Amino acid sequence: MSRLIPAAERIIRARIVIQKARDLPVPPEGKYEFSYIAAVKAVLQEARDLVKFIPYSPTATDDMKEDIKKIFEEADQANQEILH
Repeated sequence: MSRLIPAAERIIRARIVIQKARDLPVPPEGKYEFSYIAAVKAVLQEARDLVKFIPYSPTATDDMKEDIKKIFEEADQANQEILH
């Protein structure tokens, strides 16, 4: 059985995953190549999935909820920066 990852660690991992999306190498065909777009979107979705249920947890503090809102904004911003 897998261990539970604490919310604070999930927030840190989500930021690392967003950076991983930014570090993906652009293929020689350009940034509009379909597999590159799919890879970027999959990595950003992974970051969102790490934290999406934390706000519904009874132990989530207001600071955590604010951090999660910022992670969603960072993921959207990374999507705009990378693909547009």
